Amino acid sequence: MATEVGSEVTVGYLRDFADAWNRHNIDDLMSFMTDDCVFQFSTGPDVDGTRHDGREKVREAYQLVLSTFPDGRWGDDSHFVAGDRGLSEWTFTATGRDGKPIEVRGCDIFTFRDGKILVKNSFRKNRVTS
Repeated sequence: MATEVGSEVTVGYLRDFADAWNRHNIDDLMSFMTDDCVFQFSTGPDVDGTRHDGREKVREAYQLVLSTFPDGRWGDDSHFVAGDRGLSEWTFTATGRDGKPIEVRGCDIFTFRDGKILVKNSFRKNRVTS
């Protein structure tokens, strides 16, 4: 669960957020987010991928990721914070719906407000295998 020290987000906070993803704990994940949070998914029809606005829509999108990849893990991660912005780099591993393994590098660019995540903007490599 998210722990705050004042209103400044730390690298430890982003590590805790990554750990919540790996625990597949939706309530813990949402405890890191502001009420008016935004999640910009790495794929989708728009320039922002697929954009989810507000706590309920973000929760639904996070839950979809977790249920689509029940064995999904975000590892080999590194994080930094600079004021109200931050970045997490990671390697995502999982089993695809087709039963094939997935391994891809990606990152999240964050905007923070009042010690929580306001915007999570996700990017990932688009691996093409033969």
